This record gives sequence, C-alpha cells and structure tokens, in this order.
Amino acid sequence: MTIDQTPRVSLISLGREHEATFQNLIQLYTHDFSEFWADTPKGDVQTNGRFADYPLSDFLERPGSSANLILIGSTIAGFSLVNDSSRISEAVGANVAEFFVLRKFRGQGVGKSAARAMFSSWPGSWEVAVASRNQAAKRFWNRVIHSSPEARNAQEVEAQTERWTGPACRLDSLAGGSSQLGPSCRREG
Repeated sequence: MTIDQTPRVSLISLGREHEATFQNLIQLYTHDFSEFWADTPKGDVQTNGRFADYPLSDFLERPGSSANLILIGSTIAGFSLVNDSSRISEAVGANVAEFFVLRKFRGQGVGKSAARAMFSSWPGSWEVAVASRNQAAKRFWNRVIHSSPEARNAQEVEAQTERWTGPACRLDSLAGGSSQLGPSCRREG
C-alpha cells in the first residue's frame, strides 16, 4: 500500500479583500526574484524599505485573468497570476504571469499540485515563460509539464519580442491523459 504524501493544495480566487495579503506576498516574491536583477535598477527597494506594489487590478477585474492564493488547508503557501496575454505575441488561452511558492513549502509537491490545478481549471492553450537566469524555475516547469497528464503538445520556443526575451513553453491543457512533450520541454535530470 502506497500512502500519498503530497500536501492537499487548493487555489482560491483573490478578491479586493485579499489585496493587502497579496501585496505582502509580493514582497517575498520580489525579494527572491531580485537576485536576477543584480545588474539593473529593477528590484530596488523604495525609501520606505519595501519593494513596489504589484499592479493587481487587471488580474482582479479583467476577463481572462485570475489572481489566486495557493493554500495548504487554510495556510497560505503562495500565489499564482494567470492572464490571457502572451509574452511571445501569439494567441494563448492562458499565461502564467507570475507563480510563487513560499520557500518553506518548496520541494514538497505544493508547486506541482498548484500548477496542475491551474492547468485543470483552464483547459486550452497555455504559455509558461521563465526568465533565462532562473534555472530553478526552468527545471521546476519542465518537471511539472513533463509529469502532468493535463499537458499536451508542449514545445519550448526561444522568444525575442518587445514583451519577452527568453524561453517560453507552449502547451495544451486537457483534463486527464498522458503527456505528449515536444523536443525541448523535456524533464531535466
């Protein structure tokens, strides 16, 4: 008998009542991400010692967008932001705009469960763009996409557009089935 050790993860949609919670989480997210901006002014703290707030309005109000808290039971474990704006200038049903799991919960299947819940919630074409310098995120998304029965026809493209320079993985999300990966979005190591 095998016991499932994966934490029970759920996504809840954010409303205006959660905006302060999200802005607190964005402080941690931006701190983690700031190491990739070492040679730029991005990620600098303001004079009050905080990173800039994230523009959340579109994710709360715009159709085709969603802001979500990632929960384990009632404990906040992170957030996801999804919209329908491609970073590589191709039509897309859903785009992972931002995705964050608190360090305490990394490596436990929380991110994988949350990502699969996202894919299951919005069937159709998806895009996941990852900053070239963020090797850990590239490995994470490759593993998630490779192991997700929801992911079909995945392929990585190297983009150079006004909105994005770097890799982006395109895939179709369907409920159930086995993954059919293209040559570049393969599981690493």
